[in-house]
Order: sequence, then structure tokens, then C-alpha cells
Amino acid sequence: MDNFATRLKELRLQYILTQTQLAERLGVSKSTISYYELLERTPSPDILVRLAEVFNVSLDYLMGLNKKQIIEISNLNEEDIKLVKDIINSLSNNNENKKKQEKTISYF
Repeated sequence: MDNFATRLKELRLQYILTQTQLAERLGVSKSTISYYELLERTPSPDILVRLAEVFNVSLDYLMGLNKKQIIEISNLNEEDIKLVKDIINSLSNNNENKKKQEKTISYF
């Protein structure tokens, strides 16, 4: 559940939401969101599903079981989808190249 608390806070901040704003979207109190982030309470399955919907992520991602984040692109046209895929591939390749460079650096 520790992964959940971390993910929840990261997603909330990524979406630029306060605890109060997220609580309003879920129909819970601000203190409930705080308790989730501090691991003092565990959300019900219903709240977990609603959180996944708010942040457009899978339950596996929200719970920290899967590191892959899903990006919704179904409302884009084909040209935009291709552009998004190209950008993702380019970023992935850059990250792989950086990792390779870090491995080849020798320390004296």
C-alpha cells in the first residue's frame, strides 16, 4: 500500500490538484485524501476505481504493481496519434542512450 500512497500524491501533484480539489471530485473529505497519502486509511474498491478514472490510469499503476502509465489517445486523429508515438519513441531512445552512456563511464 506504500506504493499507492506515493503514486496518489505524485498523480495529484502532476494534475495540479490540491487535496481539497481531489476530495471534491471523489465526494470525500480533504482529510480522507490526507489519510490515504499518509497510509492512515485504505480506500475502498469504489474509491480506487474512481481515482483511476480521475487520473486516467490503470488500477495496477495506481497500486504500484505496474510502472507503465497509460496515455489516452483515442480522442486524437490518426496524424496526431502518429506524432505522439514518434515523440514517445524518440524520448525512449534518448533515455536508452543516456543509460548506455552512463554504463560506459569509468571512474578513476
